[in-house]
Amino acid sequence: MEKFYVTEERLLELKVELERLKGENRREIADRLQKAKELGDLAENADYFEAREEQGFLETRITELEDMLRRAVIIKKAAHQNAVQIGSTFHTKAGDRMLTFTIVGSNETKPEEGLISNESPIGRAFIGKRAGEKAIVKTPKGEAVYEILSIE
Repeated sequence: MEKFYVTEERLLELKVELERLKGENRREIADRLQKAKELGDLAENADYFEAREEQGFLETRITELEDMLRRAVIIKKAAHQNAVQIGSTFHTKAGDRMLTFTIVGSNETKPEEGLISNESPIGRAFIGKRAGEKAIVKTPKGEAVYEILSIE
């Protein structure tokens, strides 16, 4: 079973979403389906078909969330890290640019904020590297070389 890396905060958000979908959202769709059935002929009832479609999306999302929660591994930040790992925040230099990245699970990425996935090409290039080492990332424009300055 593949692990799903997630912060405690994100795990809580996913649990809250699952509870809402299983409770409030399921009840709303059940009510809509019941009302649509009361209108009679289902063969040409657009409300019924729309509610059934939404029910399908809802049940798919519930299944996805349950699977994520089953595979969840909470990212814990180690006190003193010698190498980049999931949960690491590190400072790097690429050419003249100074960058700070944090390795997070794939569900929490925000590249514009420096949150990169452990599964992304750039994230994989940094995993296991130590301060002073270089990480080489293949990009559409060629190879990008990053020097790791420090790891928090």
